[in-house]
Amino acid sequence: MRQRFLVYMVVVVVFFGVDFLGFCNGGKLVKNFYKESCPNSEQIVRDITWKHVASKSSLPAKLLRMHFHDCFVRGCDASILLDSTASKKKTEKTAIPNLSLDGFDVIEEIKSHLEETCPGVVSCADIIALAARDSVSFQSKTSLWKVLTGRRDGKISLASEVLANIPFPTSNFATLKKDFEKKSLTVHDLVVLSGGHTIGVGHCNLFSKRLYNFTGNGDADPSLDAEYAAFLKTKCLNLSDNTTIVEVDRDSSLSFDNHYFKQLKLNQGLFQSDAALQTDNEAANIVEDLGASSDKFFTEFAQSMKRMGAIGVLTGSSGEIRKKCNAVNS
Repeated sequence: MRQRFLVYMVVVVVFFGVDFLGFCNGGKLVKNFYKESCPNSEQIVRDITWKHVASKSSLPAKLLRMHFHDCFVRGCDASILLDSTASKKKTEKTAIPNLSLDGFDVIEEIKSHLEETCPGVVSCADIIALAARDSVSFQSKTSLWKVLTGRRDGKISLASEVLANIPFPTSNFATLKKDFEKKSLTVHDLVVLSGGHTIGVGHCNLFSKRLYNFTGNGDADPSLDAEYAAFLKTKCLNLSDNTTIVEVDRDSSLSFDNHYFKQLKLNQGLFQSDAALQTDNEAANIVEDLGASSDKFFTEFAQSMKRMGAIGVLTGSSGEIRKKCNAVNS
Protein backbone atom coordinates (compact mmCIF):
# COMPACT_ATOMS: atom_id res chain seq x y z
CA MET A 1 0.00 0.00 0.00
CA ARG A 2 2.79 2.36 0.98
CA GLN A 3 4.40 2.27 -2.46
CA ARG A 4 1.15 3.11 -4.23
CA PHE A 5 0.97 6.66 -3.07
CA LEU A 6 2.67 9.61 -4.66
CA VAL A 7 2.90 12.73 -2.63
CA TYR A 8 1.36 14.83 -5.34
CA MET A 9 1.33 18.48 -4.65
CA VAL A 10 -1.49 20.08 -6.55
CA VAL A 11 -4.65 21.83 -5.39
CA VAL A 12 -6.38 25.05 -6.51
CA VAL A 13 -9.61 27.00 -6.34
CA VAL A 14 -11.00 29.88 -8.35
CA PHE A 15 -8.97 33.07 -8.03
CA PHE A 16 -11.03 36.15 -7.30
CA GLY A 17 -8.53 39.01 -7.34
CA VAL A 18 -5.01 40.30 -6.98
CA ASP A 19 -5.12 41.61 -3.42
CA PHE A 20 -7.75 39.40 -1.82
CA LEU A 21 -9.43 36.04 -2.14
CA GLY A 22 -13.06 35.66 -1.11
CA PHE A 23 -14.82 32.50 0.08
CA CYS A 24 -18.22 31.08 0.90
CA ASN A 25 -17.72 31.48 4.64
CA GLY A 26 -17.70 35.25 4.21
CA GLY A 27 -14.05 35.74 5.11
CA LYS A 28 -11.14 36.59 2.90
CA LEU A 29 -7.38 36.43 2.67
CA VAL A 30 -5.70 39.77 2.20
CA LYS A 31 -2.30 41.28 1.59
CA ASN A 32 -0.44 42.29 4.78
CA PHE A 33 -3.14 40.96 7.12
CA TYR A 34 -0.81 41.42 10.11
CA LYS A 35 0.33 44.94 9.20
CA GLU A 36 -1.17 46.44 12.35
CA SER A 37 -1.47 43.47 14.72
CA CYS A 38 2.04 42.04 14.18
CA PRO A 39 3.97 44.22 11.73
CA ASN A 40 7.22 42.22 11.84
CA SER A 41 5.60 38.80 11.49
CA GLU A 42 6.54 38.12 7.88
CA GLN A 43 10.10 39.28 8.49
CA ILE A 44 10.36 36.88 11.44
CA VAL A 45 9.10 33.99 9.32
CA ARG A 46 11.53 34.77 6.54
CA ASP A 47 14.58 35.23 8.78
CA ILE A 48 14.09 31.96 10.64
CA THR A 49 13.24 30.05 7.47
CA TRP A 50 16.29 31.36 5.64
CA LYS A 51 18.50 30.54 8.62
CA HIS A 52 17.46 26.90 8.40
CA VAL A 53 17.59 26.66 4.62
CA ALA A 54 21.15 28.01 4.67
CA SER A 55 22.25 24.89 6.54
CA LYS A 56 19.76 22.41 5.09
CA SER A 57 19.40 22.65 1.33
CA SER A 58 16.65 20.01 1.18
CA LEU A 59 14.30 22.10 3.33
CA PRO A 60 12.54 24.06 0.53
CA ALA A 61 11.15 20.87 -0.97
CA LYS A 62 10.10 19.71 2.49
CA LEU A 63 8.23 22.88 3.41
CA LEU A 64 6.65 23.24 -0.01
CA ARG A 65 5.41 19.67 0.25
CA MET A 66 4.08 20.32 3.77
CA HIS A 67 2.11 23.29 2.45
CA PHE A 68 0.55 21.18 -0.32
CA HIS A 69 -0.30 18.39 2.09
CA ASP A 70 -1.88 20.79 4.55
CA CYS A 71 -4.11 22.32 1.88
CA PHE A 72 -4.92 19.02 0.18
CA VAL A 73 -6.75 17.68 3.25
CA ARG A 74 -9.31 19.94 4.97
CA GLY A 75 -7.88 23.01 3.29
CA CYS A 76 -5.02 25.25 4.43
CA ASP A 77 -5.75 25.10 8.17
CA ALA A 78 -2.52 23.70 9.65
CA SER A 79 -4.25 20.37 10.38
CA ILE A 80 -1.09 18.67 9.09
CA LEU A 81 0.80 19.94 12.16
CA LEU A 82 -1.36 18.43 14.89
CA ASP A 83 0.08 15.56 16.93
CA SER A 84 -1.99 12.53 17.87
CA THR A 85 -2.99 12.23 21.51
CA ALA A 86 -3.92 9.23 23.63
CA SER A 87 -7.55 10.30 23.83
CA LYS A 88 -8.05 11.24 20.19
CA LYS A 89 -7.85 9.56 16.81
CA LYS A 90 -4.59 9.56 14.91
CA THR A 91 -3.92 12.79 13.04
CA GLU A 92 -2.95 13.48 9.42
CA LYS A 93 0.72 13.53 10.37
CA THR A 94 0.63 9.75 10.99
CA ALA A 95 -0.86 8.77 7.62
CA ILE A 96 1.37 6.91 5.15
CA PRO A 97 1.89 9.78 2.65
CA ASN A 98 2.90 12.11 5.49
CA LEU A 99 5.39 9.92 7.32
CA SER A 100 8.30 11.38 5.37
CA LEU A 101 7.31 15.01 5.89
CA ASP A 102 9.91 17.20 7.56
CA GLY A 103 10.34 20.77 8.75
CA PHE A 104 7.92 20.67 11.69
CA ASP A 105 10.68 21.95 13.98
CA VAL A 106 11.13 25.01 11.79
CA ILE A 107 7.43 25.84 11.97
CA GLU A 108 7.44 25.45 15.76
CA GLU A 109 10.50 27.69 16.13
CA ILE A 110 8.81 30.38 14.06
CA LYS A 111 5.62 30.04 16.08
CA SER A 112 7.54 30.32 19.36
CA HIS A 113 9.18 33.57 18.26
CA LEU A 114 5.89 35.01 17.03
CA GLU A 115 4.15 34.14 20.30
CA GLU A 116 6.84 36.07 22.15
CA THR A 117 6.40 39.04 19.84
CA CYS A 118 2.64 39.01 19.18
CA PRO A 119 0.88 36.44 21.40
CA GLY A 120 -2.20 34.81 19.90
CA VAL A 121 -2.06 36.72 16.63
CA VAL A 122 -0.36 34.79 13.80
CA SER A 123 -1.87 31.45 12.76
CA CYS A 124 0.10 28.30 12.13
CA ALA A 125 -1.69 28.01 8.78
CA ASP A 126 -0.24 31.34 7.67
CA ILE A 127 3.18 30.35 8.97
CA ILE A 128 3.17 27.24 6.76
CA ALA A 129 2.17 29.25 3.70
CA LEU A 130 4.79 31.92 4.32
CA ALA A 131 7.59 29.49 5.20
CA ALA A 132 6.95 27.46 2.05
CA ARG A 133 7.26 30.58 -0.09
CA ASP A 134 10.29 31.90 1.76
CA SER A 135 12.16 28.60 1.71
CA VAL A 136 11.79 28.26 -2.06
CA SER A 137 12.71 31.95 -2.48
CA PHE A 138 15.94 31.62 -0.50
CA GLN A 139 17.91 30.77 -3.62
CA SER A 140 16.91 33.94 -5.47
CA LYS A 141 16.54 36.14 -2.35
CA THR A 142 13.33 37.44 -3.96
CA SER A 143 9.80 36.37 -3.06
CA LEU A 144 8.64 34.13 -5.89
CA TRP A 145 4.94 34.55 -5.15
CA LYS A 146 2.63 36.63 -2.99
CA VAL A 147 1.16 35.02 0.11
CA LEU A 148 -2.16 36.50 1.14
CA THR A 149 -2.81 36.00 4.85
CA GLY A 150 -5.62 35.83 7.36
CA ARG A 151 -5.98 32.05 7.69
CA ARG A 152 -7.01 30.57 11.02
CA ASP A 153 -6.13 27.16 12.40
CA GLY A 154 -8.40 24.13 12.30
CA LYS A 155 -9.19 21.93 15.27
CA ILE A 156 -9.68 18.62 13.45
CA SER A 157 -7.03 16.36 11.91
CA LEU A 158 -7.78 12.78 10.92
CA ALA A 159 -5.33 10.30 9.42
CA SER A 160 -8.30 8.48 7.89
CA GLU A 161 -8.94 11.41 5.54
CA VAL A 162 -5.49 11.54 3.99
CA LEU A 163 -5.32 8.54 1.67
CA ALA A 164 -8.62 9.40 0.01
CA ASN A 165 -7.22 12.78 -1.00
CA ILE A 166 -3.78 11.77 -2.30
CA PRO A 167 -3.56 10.61 -5.97
CA PHE A 168 -1.61 7.45 -6.78
CA PRO A 169 1.85 7.64 -8.41
CA THR A 170 0.53 5.14 -10.96
CA SER A 171 -2.42 7.30 -12.03
CA ASN A 172 -3.00 7.90 -15.73
CA PHE A 173 -4.06 11.30 -17.02
CA ALA A 174 -7.79 10.55 -17.09
CA THR A 175 -7.69 9.56 -13.42
CA LEU A 176 -5.62 12.59 -12.45
CA LYS A 177 -7.92 14.94 -14.31
CA LYS A 178 -10.99 13.42 -12.69
CA ASP A 179 -9.44 13.62 -9.22
CA PHE A 180 -8.53 17.27 -9.68
CA GLU A 181 -11.87 18.23 -11.19
CA LYS A 182 -13.48 17.13 -7.93
CA LYS A 183 -11.53 19.94 -6.30
CA SER A 184 -12.27 22.46 -9.09
CA LEU A 185 -8.78 22.06 -10.51
CA THR A 186 -7.96 22.82 -14.12
CA VAL A 187 -5.55 20.97 -16.37
CA HIS A 188 -3.47 24.15 -16.55
CA ASP A 189 -3.05 24.36 -12.78
CA LEU A 190 -2.37 20.64 -12.60
CA VAL A 191 0.57 20.98 -14.97
CA VAL A 192 1.88 24.24 -13.52
CA LEU A 193 1.87 23.05 -9.92
CA SER A 194 3.45 19.76 -10.92
CA GLY A 195 6.46 21.99 -11.48
CA GLY A 196 6.95 21.80 -7.71
CA HIS A 197 8.64 18.50 -8.51
CA THR A 198 11.59 20.50 -9.79
CA ILE A 199 12.93 20.26 -6.25
CA GLY A 200 13.00 17.27 -3.94
CA VAL A 201 13.47 13.51 -4.11
CA GLY A 202 11.40 10.35 -4.44
CA HIS A 203 11.78 6.93 -2.83
CA CYS A 204 12.47 4.02 -5.14
CA ASN A 205 9.36 2.12 -4.12
CA LEU A 206 7.19 4.90 -5.57
CA PHE A 207 8.39 4.26 -9.12
CA SER A 208 10.50 1.06 -9.29
CA LYS A 209 7.60 -0.90 -10.82
CA ARG A 210 8.20 1.19 -13.94
CA LEU A 211 11.71 -0.27 -14.07
CA TYR A 212 11.15 -3.91 -13.22
CA ASN A 213 7.54 -5.01 -13.43
CA PHE A 214 5.37 -2.47 -15.21
CA THR A 215 2.63 -4.80 -16.45
CA GLY A 216 3.34 -7.66 -14.09
CA ASN A 217 5.53 -9.54 -16.56
CA GLY A 218 8.96 -8.32 -15.47
CA ASP A 219 8.98 -5.56 -18.06
CA ALA A 220 9.79 -1.84 -18.04
CA ASP A 221 7.49 1.07 -18.81
CA PRO A 222 7.93 1.64 -22.58
CA SER A 223 7.19 5.36 -22.18
CA LEU A 224 10.28 5.83 -19.98
CA ASP A 225 13.45 6.95 -21.77
CA ALA A 226 15.76 3.93 -22.00
CA GLU A 227 18.89 5.77 -20.89
CA TYR A 228 17.06 7.28 -17.95
CA ALA A 229 15.65 3.89 -17.00
CA ALA A 230 19.15 2.42 -17.03
CA PHE A 231 20.36 5.24 -14.79
CA LEU A 232 17.49 4.68 -12.33
CA LYS A 233 18.32 0.97 -12.16
CA THR A 234 21.79 1.86 -10.89
CA LYS A 235 20.07 3.62 -7.99
CA CYS A 236 17.10 1.34 -7.33
CA LEU A 237 18.40 -2.20 -7.55
CA ASN A 238 15.12 -4.04 -7.00
CA LEU A 239 11.41 -3.70 -6.31
CA SER A 240 11.81 -4.13 -2.57
CA ASP A 241 14.07 -1.09 -2.09
CA ASN A 242 12.04 1.38 -0.01
CA THR A 243 14.88 3.42 1.45
CA THR A 244 16.94 4.71 -1.49
CA ILE A 245 16.01 8.16 -2.75
CA VAL A 246 16.45 9.65 -6.21
CA GLU A 247 16.17 13.23 -7.45
CA VAL A 248 12.77 13.84 -9.00
CA ASP A 249 14.32 16.43 -11.31
CA ARG A 250 17.52 14.78 -12.44
CA ASP A 251 20.68 16.79 -11.72
CA SER A 252 18.61 19.80 -10.63
CA SER A 253 16.78 18.81 -7.45
CA LEU A 254 18.06 21.75 -5.39
CA SER A 255 17.35 24.42 -7.98
CA PHE A 256 13.86 25.84 -8.38
CA ASP A 257 13.61 26.21 -12.15
CA ASN A 258 11.70 24.92 -15.18
CA HIS A 259 14.03 21.96 -15.74
CA TYR A 260 11.29 19.54 -14.65
CA PHE A 261 9.31 20.33 -17.80
CA LYS A 262 12.35 19.90 -20.02
CA GLN A 263 12.86 16.51 -18.39
CA LEU A 264 9.25 15.54 -19.15
CA LYS A 265 9.80 16.37 -22.83
CA LEU A 266 12.64 13.84 -22.84
CA ASN A 267 10.35 11.15 -21.35
CA GLN A 268 12.28 11.36 -18.10
CA GLY A 269 9.44 11.97 -15.67
CA LEU A 270 10.23 9.98 -12.55
CA PHE A 271 6.73 8.98 -11.53
CA GLN A 272 4.13 7.47 -13.81
CA SER A 273 1.83 10.35 -12.93
CA ASP A 274 4.53 12.78 -14.11
CA ALA A 275 4.80 10.95 -17.41
CA ALA A 276 1.00 11.06 -17.68
CA LEU A 277 1.18 14.81 -18.37
CA GLN A 278 2.66 13.96 -21.75
CA THR A 279 -0.24 11.71 -22.75
CA ASP A 280 -2.81 14.51 -23.07
CA ASN A 281 -2.54 17.11 -25.83
CA GLU A 282 -3.61 20.06 -23.69
CA ALA A 283 -1.29 19.13 -20.85
CA ALA A 284 1.59 18.38 -23.21
CA ASN A 285 1.24 21.81 -24.82
CA ILE A 286 1.44 23.43 -21.38
CA VAL A 287 4.53 21.35 -20.58
CA GLU A 288 6.06 22.61 -23.83
CA ASP A 289 5.34 26.26 -22.98
CA LEU A 290 6.65 26.05 -19.43
CA GLY A 291 9.76 24.18 -20.52
CA ALA A 292 10.53 26.85 -23.08
CA SER A 293 10.33 29.83 -20.72
CA SER A 294 11.53 30.15 -17.14
CA ASP A 295 9.74 33.49 -16.81
CA LYS A 296 6.44 31.95 -17.84
CA PHE A 297 6.86 29.12 -15.35
CA PHE A 298 7.62 31.50 -12.48
CA THR A 299 4.65 33.71 -13.38
CA GLU A 300 2.20 30.84 -13.71
CA PHE A 301 3.49 29.05 -10.61
CA ALA A 302 3.06 32.21 -8.55
CA GLN A 303 -0.58 32.54 -9.58
CA SER A 304 -1.39 28.88 -8.99
CA MET A 305 0.33 28.88 -5.60
CA LYS A 306 -1.79 31.84 -4.56
CA ARG A 307 -4.92 29.93 -5.56
CA MET A 308 -3.75 26.71 -3.93
CA GLY A 309 -3.01 28.53 -0.70
CA ALA A 310 -6.64 29.64 -0.48
CA ILE A 311 -8.20 26.17 -0.50
CA GLY A 312 -10.79 25.76 2.26
CA VAL A 313 -9.32 28.43 4.51
CA LEU A 314 -10.84 29.32 7.86
CA THR A 315 -11.18 33.07 8.36
CA GLY A 316 -12.97 35.56 10.58
CA SER A 317 -14.18 33.81 13.72
CA SER A 318 -13.80 30.26 12.36
CA GLY A 319 -11.16 27.99 13.84
CA GLU A 320 -8.62 29.42 16.26
CA ILE A 321 -5.12 30.82 16.56
CA ARG A 322 -3.13 28.01 18.18
CA LYS A 323 -0.65 28.78 20.93
CA LYS A 324 1.45 25.84 19.72
CA CYS A 325 1.20 24.49 16.22
CA ASN A 326 1.19 20.82 17.17
CA ALA A 327 -1.81 21.00 19.50
CA VAL A 328 -5.20 22.66 19.65
CA ASN A 329 -5.79 25.19 22.40
CA SER A 330 -7.16 23.70 25.61
